[in-house]
Amino acid sequence: MRRFIGVVLGLLLAVTGAVMSAAPAVAENAPNGYPYCSSSSSDPDGDGWGWENSASCVVRGGAADTGSGSGGNAPNGYPYCANGSSSDPDGDGWGWENSRSCVVRGGAADGGSGGGGGSTACPSGMSCGSYSVSGLGYRKQQVRNAGGNSLDLAVAMLETDNMSTNYAYGDNKTYDAANFGIFKQNWLMLRSKCSRFSGQSVSQWNNGAALNSNLSADISCLHQSQSGYGLNTWFAGHRNGETGLNNPNTSDINGYKTAIYWIQSQINSNSSNLSNDTRFWVDVRPI
Repeated sequence: MRRFIGVVLGLLLAVTGAVMSAAPAVAENAPNGYPYCSSSSSDPDGDGWGWENSASCVVRGGAADTGSGSGGNAPNGYPYCANGSSSDPDGDGWGWENSRSCVVRGGAADGGSGGGGGSTACPSGMSCGSYSVSGLGYRKQQVRNAGGNSLDLAVAMLETDNMSTNYAYGDNKTYDAANFGIFKQNWLMLRSKCSRFSGQSVSQWNNGAALNSNLSADISCLHQSQSGYGLNTWFAGHRNGETGLNNPNTSDINGYKTAIYWIQSQINSNSSNLSNDTRFWVDVRPI
């Protein structure tokens, strides 16, 4: 009898183990495509980005963990305002806390993901919208196939309507201020953080033009720069060069970050936006 009971218990344990092993694994990637960090200690500067296993990672629930639509985030990817409507003096549904935009829970900007274009509410004080650009969907897929993510799409989408390099050489700038590639990366940051240009001087700025025809290298340099500087500092330098790196928390830089994150949230609001011809835009003053 005891032998029979032992056999039955063994079978039950085997079945239970099979059921447990069939349980789906917890997603390890943040909405922007990067893996979640195993520990917040991987993010010493507190910008939401860490470094583990020789690659960038996102701190779960941190500043870089946008677009999840759960927990402390609104469906458009922005965090809910901790102070509610008191952070939104003009009543448009958008507030400002911790040096970035936030959404008032239940306010005008707290919409569902919906379909197509996603939320149409703009960050406070900004103009934004969307329109169709012929062939943009194919370009989005090229960027993604070369290793790009939704944040990369947002950066490129803000710079040009077709995410291309068909703009004035160097973006009409020279030396460390010259811009190259679909993201318009400046030469100072390229030579400082991208291994492809490591050790090169200011006077060799024309070498950056190689990114205009090499999408994979362009994206690789972008990710190296973001990892090397940390995302918050990278935004500052990308927006305003050496001046931004030295003073990363100006209202202009914060506005630029808000614009990029808004575009990313629209892309993330519907998977079709990763491959359709829709371009999302925010009116950001060029510098």
